[in-house]
Amino acid sequence: MRAADFGRLVALAAIWGASFLFTRIVAPVLGPVLTADLRMLVAGLALVAYFRLAGFDPQWRRWGRKYAFVGLLNSGLPFLLFAYAALHLSAGLMAVLNATAPMWGALLAVLLLGERLTGRRTVGLALGVVGVAVLSRPDAGTTQAFLAIAACLAASFLYGLAGAYMKRWAGDVPARGMAVGTQVMGGLLLLPLVPFSAHSIQADFLVVSSILALGLVCGAVAYLLYFRLIVDIGPAGALTVTYLIPLFGVLWGTLFLGEALSMTMLAGGALVVLGTVFVLRN
Repeated sequence: MRAADFGRLVALAAIWGASFLFTRIVAPVLGPVLTADLRMLVAGLALVAYFRLAGFDPQWRRWGRKYAFVGLLNSGLPFLLFAYAALHLSAGLMAVLNATAPMWGALLAVLLLGERLTGRRTVGLALGVVGVAVLSRPDAGTTQAFLAIAACLAASFLYGLAGAYMKRWAGDVPARGMAVGTQVMGGLLLLPLVPFSAHSIQADFLVVSSILALGLVCGAVAYLLYFRLIVDIGPAGALTVTYLIPLFGVLWGTLFLGEALSMTMLAGGALVVLGTVFVLRN
């Protein structure tokens, strides 16, 4: 891997790790629905503008239905679930639970795509299960915390499901089109829920800047970095960013939110990351 590719990989991990920090700041103020929806709409509009300037046509009529379906699976529902979890969990813990997505993806690939479950992947799945069990111990928190952990795992499951769907039924959709289409369509699909999400809005500079960072940096810029990595080092290489995201998620939460690190979280997080390594390595 070239130094430039490694730099992009680390930058992407730092950006996506920061998404949990920004969600933790915004969700308690704007509520989960508006947080998730603004995240997608800001990212989608920025990507629409960028690709228009670049001369790329997403072909909305041709691929619109797939953009909408993947947008719901890979952005709308997961972002909503993580925004809900942010009301009760630390940014670091959410980042660690997010790392279970490749494990769900591996399991769904066996169930839906007929792929073989290798010994290495089996070990990875087992490590992930143990890691999540450690993170979900009774002393981890209240009933709300358990529900929030379940929400994170459901979001990660949806990421895995979206990956399996795209591999089997949307492989012909252009990657750049999928990036902009899923954000725009996911945002539009979630928009009707906003009036029913009763929540007092008292946005200050920190909240506004955080939602802009979620959309512009963690959304638009991150997608451009990710698809550049796919071109340069391949899909498998780009997925290794999953190893680093929990590290940055924990780091940003500790530095900027003063989140405490317990031995339970360190042990559970290490098992989840190790399980991810086993699942993603060939």
